[in-house]
Amino acid sequence: MLDVLGEHPEAVEADLAHQYPEYGPGGPLAAYWRGEISLRLLRVLVEHLPPDGAAARALNGHTWRQIDYAAADSRDLLALLLTAFVNANRDPKKGGSPLPWPKPSWRPGDPVPDETQGEKDKARAKAAYEHILAQTKGA
Repeated sequence: MLDVLGEHPEAVEADLAHQYPEYGPGGPLAAYWRGEISLRLLRVLVEHLPPDGAAARALNGHTWRQIDYAAADSRDLLALLLTAFVNANRDPKKGGSPLPWPKPSWRPGDPVPDETQGEKDKARAKAAYEHILAQTKGA
């Protein structure tokens, strides 16, 4: 019985109760213990739980669904296309360097961005700006 519920039995139980309300309070798991459904049927119901349910989130360790990955891929592709278009259509006679290629969007499994790094960069940029201002005032 425990093999059917897997490594995250509470998440599987929550999914079963949510997906199959017709089995009454407690869902199919309670129906199994009441003898109303077989272990085989319970196993089939568990194996076909939706990919964006509580069990999938517990197993994956994140809440991203397939649509979230598709949106991130689309955003990355659009950024690449826009950068390529701007770089291809810039006037080399006016100078300036081409735009750098954009970094891909963050996805589950990637290192979490260091939020303090942004503050450090802002402080460093402000200090450099103030240094330039101080030099121009003296001239």
